Amino acid sequence: MSRTTAATLALTKAGIAFTHFPYDYDPDAPRIGLQAAEALGKAPEQVFKTLMAEVDGKPVCVVVPSDCEVSMKKLAAAFGGKSANMLKPADAERLTGFKVGGISPFGQRKRVPTAIDETAELFDEVLINGGQRGLLVGLSPADAARAAEAKLIDLVA
Repeated sequence: MSRTTAATLALTKAGIAFTHFPYDYDPDAPRIGLQAAEALGKAPEQVFKTLMAEVDGKPVCVVVPSDCEVSMKKLAAAFGGKSANMLKPADAERLTGFKVGGISPFGQRKRVPTAIDETAELFDEVLINGGQRGLLVGLSPADAARAAEAKLIDLVA
């Protein structure tokens, strides 16, 4: 597995320190983020999953703890919209340039508004997808927000 992805290149270019966390990706796992947390021996609330959604028809990126679900009502409000729903996997892949299971908020093909759940601030380091299946990157919540040009806000149901 290559440790160089569009996501890691974007972080490096931005001068943001991060640590690689490779793991054995299980495509059959019912919840990939939870499987990654277990494989790495990390708390599920410290491992964040990256989801692509749309608010009032416009794409957004959402980063939340792997053991949580996104509140569509909070998501819509976070971006000043009325309704939110998840993007179809093929649309998310086309927009980001990453495969589902490897979508990162860093280095996406097209930058979209991004929000990270505020619980990230409870940790010195959070793990977020590094741009390919089986690779997470560890970085501070502040650096993650800066790199993704994201706001930290309450997003979970």
